[in-house]
Amino acid sequence: MPKLSTRLQRFRTGSPLSFRLLAWILLFSSAFTLVASALQIYSDYRKDLSQIDNRMQVVESGYASSLARSLWALDQKLLQTQMEGILSLPDVVHLRLRIEPDSELVMGEIPRDAKTTSHSFSLVHQGDEMFKLGELTVTADLDRVYDELKRKVGVILLTQFLKTFFVSILIIWIFQHFVARHLTTMANYARDFSLTTTSKPLTLERPNTPSNRNDELGRVTDAINQMRERLNADMERQQKDAAEIRKFSKAIEQSPSSVLICDRQWRIEFANRKFTQLTGYEAASIIGKHPGALGDNDIENRDSRHLWQSIRLQVQRVGVWQGEVNSVRRNGERFWEQLIVTPIKDEAGGTTGYLILGEDISIRKRYEQQLLRQANYDILTGLPNRMLALDRLKLALAQARRESTLVGVMFLDLDNFKHINDTLGHDAGDNLLIEAARRISSCLRGTSTVARLGGDEFLVILPGLTGPEASSQVAERILKTFSPPYILNGQEVFVTTSIGIAIFPTDSDNSGTLLQHADAAMYQAKHKGKSSFAHFAPEMTEVSHERLKMESSMRRALELKEFELYFQPIVNTDSGTLCSVEALLRWNNPAMGMVMPDRFIPLAEETGLITPIGEWVLLEACRAAMGWKEATGKDIGISVNVSPRQFRDPGFTEAVMHALATSGLAPEQLELEITERLILDNSIETAEILRQLDKAGIRLSVDDFGTGYSALSYLKSYPFDTLKIDKSFVQDVMKEPEDASLVRAIINMAHSLGLRVIAEGVEEEAQTHFLKKEGCDFSQGYFYSRPLPAADFDAWLANNHRV
Repeated sequence: MPKLSTRLQRFRTGSPLSFRLLAWILLFSSAFTLVASALQIYSDYRKDLSQIDNRMQVVESGYASSLARSLWALDQKLLQTQMEGILSLPDVVHLRLRIEPDSELVMGEIPRDAKTTSHSFSLVHQGDEMFKLGELTVTADLDRVYDELKRKVGVILLTQFLKTFFVSILIIWIFQHFVARHLTTMANYARDFSLTTTSKPLTLERPNTPSNRNDELGRVTDAINQMRERLNADMERQQKDAAEIRKFSKAIEQSPSSVLICDRQWRIEFANRKFTQLTGYEAASIIGKHPGALGDNDIENRDSRHLWQSIRLQVQRVGVWQGEVNSVRRNGERFWEQLIVTPIKDEAGGTTGYLILGEDISIRKRYEQQLLRQANYDILTGLPNRMLALDRLKLALAQARRESTLVGVMFLDLDNFKHINDTLGHDAGDNLLIEAARRISSCLRGTSTVARLGGDEFLVILPGLTGPEASSQVAERILKTFSPPYILNGQEVFVTTSIGIAIFPTDSDNSGTLLQHADAAMYQAKHKGKSSFAHFAPEMTEVSHERLKMESSMRRALELKEFELYFQPIVNTDSGTLCSVEALLRWNNPAMGMVMPDRFIPLAEETGLITPIGEWVLLEACRAAMGWKEATGKDIGISVNVSPRQFRDPGFTEAVMHALATSGLAPEQLELEITERLILDNSIETAEILRQLDKAGIRLSVDDFGTGYSALSYLKSYPFDTLKIDKSFVQDVMKEPEDASLVRAIINMAHSLGLRVIAEGVEEEAQTHFLKKEGCDFSQGYFYSRPLPAADFDAWLANNHRV
């Protein structure tokens, strides 16, 4: 017994499920056995009772007739024999025969405390009539039945219990072998399962057959292993996610943008390092605060709260807010910040917090303000530029329409600015423009506007005029302020301005036309002699239109081959023989006829067309010189005038070398005539270009010498070969002693510097004698030949025997 108890205890401890299963099997089996045994015993009991009842019926059916006959015949002995026969039947212990009318015969004895059952039936005689003879009561003893019942109950219960117990043990063993021990293995596997053991799969100690793989244990094993694999995958994913989170965390922490993370109530939960660097606030000091409550000033906090209220509404409605905010650092310094505010949402789409990205855009804002100023103001003078001036003009016109007043528009152009800029240099020209802007501004009231349109052109807007004469008064004040000299590079320079005036709405009712009319009036003022002003008149539009027409035609002149070269010989003063030729540009337009250079060259310089035109002149002049060499067999030099704008073009040197290379002309046969005002611009660029040309062997000449009054000190600084005396001095050399003395001095000075001298504008023979006497090297003028077109010059060349 102790050994069995120990085993049961171990069994109960090692396999609780099996023990409980055994208990439940025994319980239900016992209950079922009891019910089944009770039913079987009851059935047998009912069967024994039924046998006794049947036996009673047999007694009635078998003895009723014979007893009735014996009783009718009063055969007592037979009757007794018959009753003894009945009494000898199993279980029958007592007979009671009641004989009519009142006698009774009893046989047998009923045991005390015995359980009995009785059956009575009548004895009748069948004759003509039916007579009831008596009634027999048969009593049977049930003790045998009950003893049998008790015996069966003991036997059945014992056998059923043993059978149930051993069957239960067998079932439990089978369950333990096929199920419970594997469940224990699963439990131990699950108990030992951790993140470090996910590589070891669950295996059961049973054959790996298809039936085993498909049963419940197999499916559970597969499920656990699949769970393990998913967990491995999840772990790998979580490790990757954790790495990503760490990477994103580092990215946020090291982000060049400031990062704030707030909860749903806009309380700060996180601030990265850039935010601390940007604002000066430590992250720990602002946790739990609202982003709009970081300022120290009540007004700032109030404005900030209003701003963040707008941000909150915008984020709720649209889902994002982006804008520029003028924030404040902890030390009170203000700075511009670009903010992007977005909600942080969970998987269900609910807002769990807010992300605020910030970037310091103070430098960009300064650049924007600078660009805005550059877009609207002239960098040099600080005046409004053309764009801003046109906006203000439109506003002034709109106000004048409402108030029925006049607006004056004045177009100003500095006289001879290009000459000063080319002569004294760009720095001097810039200083001149700055001082001119100051002088013009000093003549205006606060509501007026002065703007620089570009170059040396200025625009003045005079709103709220009561009459045209008010603009004249302003113009007179401006002209008066230009009377004092300008000090440029230590020199006194007198600069005047020409002013054109147009009045709204008298001259026009729109800004564009007003500007055109003021421009036309300005050109009229220049024609009047400069340093004057002129009001617009309708006939001025013709002049302006002619200028526009000329510019438009000139832009197509190269393509239409309307330009042509005229040639004028340059001869040796002593012998009169030809030594070189000057190429002179002419424009033969079908509509305007022959246009002289003094009409279109200034316009070409203004528009920049002088550069492509000059390149064409260089190439054609070199080709012409090569043609003369082929015709005469002699080298004839060619001189070409170079404008200041053309000379300063970055591609000028390449254009000259291209013309020589294309035509095949030797460099020493080309002479470039450069104006005196250009060499007075003592710049590094000018010196470098002249040095490159001289190094290439190209001859350099100073054209119109004497008109600048200050070029003598510069001649020794540049590699010039020739000096040309301006015709204004040569034409009066025989009349004006001063001019004769000046020409004589120029010749002597040039020879002392090793320069050859060419006298321009020689028209009389007496002038040639003077020039010979003074030792002038070469002469050029009508006395020898007028400028001739190419065909006529070829004829002159063929007929001139002094070549």
